[in-house]
Amino acid sequence: MARGKLRIYLGAAPGVGKTYAMLSEAHRRLERGTDCVVAFVEHHDRPRTEVMLHGLEQVPRRRLEYRGGTFTEMDVDAVLARHPQVALVDELAHTNVPGSRNAKRWQDVAELLAAGIDVVSTVNIQHLESLGDVVESITGVRQQETVPDEVVRRADQIELVDMSPQALRRRMAHGNVYQPDKVDAALSNYFRPGNLTALRELALLWVADRVDEYLKQYRSEHRVSKIWGSRERIVVGLTGGPEGRTLIRRAARLAEKGAGGEVLAVYIARSDGLTAASPKELAVQRTLVEDLGGTFHHVVGDDIPAALLDFARGVNATQIVLGSSRRKAWQYVFGPGVGATVARDSGPDLDVHIVTHGEAGKGRGLPVARGARLGRARIIWGWAVGLAGPAILAVVLNAVDLGLANNVLLFLALTVAAALLGGLFPALAAAAFGSFLLNYFFTPPLHRLTISDTRNIVALVIFVAVAVSVASVVDLAARRTHQAARLRAESEILSFLAGNVLRGETSLEALLERVRETFGMESAALLERESDVDPWTCVGRVGVGEPPARPEDADVDMPVGDHLALALTGRVLPAEDRRVLAAFAAQAVVVLDRRRLQQEAEQARALAEGNRIRTALLAAVSHDLRTPLAGIKASVSSLRSDDVAWSEEDRAELLEGIEAGADRLDHLVGNLLDMSRLQTGTVTPIVRETDLDEVVPMALGGVPEDSVTLDVPETLPMVRVDAGLLERAVANVVENAVKYSPDGTPVLVSASALADRVEVRVVDRGPGVPDDEKERIFEPFQRFGDAPRGAGVGLGLAVARGFTEAMGGTLNAEDTPGGGLTMVLTLRAGARPESLSVPSERQASW
Repeated sequence: MARGKLRIYLGAAPGVGKTYAMLSEAHRRLERGTDCVVAFVEHHDRPRTEVMLHGLEQVPRRRLEYRGGTFTEMDVDAVLARHPQVALVDELAHTNVPGSRNAKRWQDVAELLAAGIDVVSTVNIQHLESLGDVVESITGVRQQETVPDEVVRRADQIELVDMSPQALRRRMAHGNVYQPDKVDAALSNYFRPGNLTALRELALLWVADRVDEYLKQYRSEHRVSKIWGSRERIVVGLTGGPEGRTLIRRAARLAEKGAGGEVLAVYIARSDGLTAASPKELAVQRTLVEDLGGTFHHVVGDDIPAALLDFARGVNATQIVLGSSRRKAWQYVFGPGVGATVARDSGPDLDVHIVTHGEAGKGRGLPVARGARLGRARIIWGWAVGLAGPAILAVVLNAVDLGLANNVLLFLALTVAAALLGGLFPALAAAAFGSFLLNYFFTPPLHRLTISDTRNIVALVIFVAVAVSVASVVDLAARRTHQAARLRAESEILSFLAGNVLRGETSLEALLERVRETFGMESAALLERESDVDPWTCVGRVGVGEPPARPEDADVDMPVGDHLALALTGRVLPAEDRRVLAAFAAQAVVVLDRRRLQQEAEQARALAEGNRIRTALLAAVSHDLRTPLAGIKASVSSLRSDDVAWSEEDRAELLEGIEAGADRLDHLVGNLLDMSRLQTGTVTPIVRETDLDEVVPMALGGVPEDSVTLDVPETLPMVRVDAGLLERAVANVVENAVKYSPDGTPVLVSASALADRVEVRVVDRGPGVPDDEKERIFEPFQRFGDAPRGAGVGLGLAVARGFTEAMGGTLNAEDTPGGGLTMVLTLRAGARPESLSVPSERQASW
């Protein structure tokens, strides 16, 4: 069966007309004879939308009971059984009611598509998962219902339903979106003009990127190499020279003149790696182009003009910005240059801008990487073999006559050995010295620099040519081997670095220590300043000695942007090492930003938690604490009244009420104090080995008789706990279980040993807690379900978990088989008591 097609109407905000447009499309298809049904459409009491439902077949919805209420959701089975050609499904990001076939509506849609049914749906830009943080920063509201971007991107057709913010606000003011009593609040909060404008821009940009993807896919599938100027894309060709900054800024100004302009900076390196630009300058230019909103690209190509044009056509660029050539006048004899070649071969659809700069005509001046160094020892041995080897070989061959041909081969082998050891120059010296010795000692006439036989001249010429050729090849292979080893080491370092940083395992100091060890430096420091005129400050350092006051004072400095720099002391690094150092510097900035964001998030979380606790505490004081106080006051006032003659039974009942109210106040205030101790980190447990059967029974004093069944074997090992904290934790958990247990059904408190831990289980047969709420019940001031207001302030379980974790244990909630909730306290086991002659268990009813 062919997969169905998905069409999505995308809007920037509620009320722009997505559902109306979807229903209009349904009527058009119905008129064309298409079998179209409404699987789920919510009109939100909007009259015009409700009218559009008339004449369309609606599949009956499925009714679900949840938390005492009745809800309706799309009946996926009914739609599949009906199997229309097209199904209308509103609100793609909707979260289904628990008990539905799928958790999300987009998962329901996926089933319809898999069954071959075409689906038309709607979604707002704020519901895209990747834009959640952006939308929250704009509107201050975190969207709980989201849909993965990939689900929307895979749609066969996306249509933007657009409306200006002013028109949407007028529509809301007329009551066409929300009920009249909600309009003023909506207009002054979420639907402010600034919010709507920003959301509209997000929607337009997202759809534009999607259209761009379609265009790239079409060009690739149809092999379109001709440039289509749908929008200005400006490619900046960089050489790594200082003029690159001027070119980037000029390209940015060109991009600003056109709507949606984009800047792409590209550096093209030779595939052999023999020539390279300054890594320091490239890092600065990368940062500059990214700060200006562009992108940086590194391309490998031996033919620079061709590679540049291929890149520009591949990204559908419309303009290329190049700098004037830095070559001197006499250098043009070797060719017209990159700029002239690109301008000649660009064609009519690609404009080329040649920008003048201060470095024009001053010569290239680019550093040349000589490849990997062979090492001083190897070079010395190469020169020794290249100079002393031919002399020793000549002495040996004078004593043993092997013939001119064999002598030439032996000298050639010696030249190859010099190339293997010391590289090209020792090999050339060996070839020159060897040819002199061959001519003088072994070529007739002997001991003269003349050659009588022309064939011997050919032999010596061939010897020199072969020696030079073989030496060059061997030298190049040796350098390539060392270069490959170095690049492999660099890649391992960068892979390790990137992995650690992405996993969040590297602190700033650890990263700087890694830099110092990798490059063998004495110290490494990350310096920062607020502006160009402010002094530098050290935000992180490792190693010996004081950090440099400025990047210029260090032996090596690697700038990262305008206000950050990595400074190293110890030695001067070669140019080829700066490439890896630039990566380290960039990662150091990432780690620094992450650390600051984490600190800000922690501060914000602490402030939010404090505000939440203060609000909940005020609510608790306003009701839960005032209720027992009111009861106590009423009882005391009654006892003090002279108008009524109270009997002994009445007086006893009033005194009992006063005592119960005081006990409740004592319990509530105790929980509040315990929670404050936990929040401030002042809980210091005194951990000792303790028997459970000495602590747990003491914790049951505050519950009614016959409400708890205790099952704690005496053969259990001792536990390492603070007896007071454990008693308080167990008491809170048991009281909570008794509160929710049905009348006449006791709570079971049992204990068992598992390996090196002991588990205490508090089992009740109450209504239980859903899986998604099991962690929430341990938060302060949280009361689950329909707990009565007099049941407490919602601190008991939070205090119990805090005390348990302070002792090194855990407290978790599990489902009770057959219904109910089981609280599991896991504690560290101590020594096991000596075995008793007659094993016994303690079973009692409390």
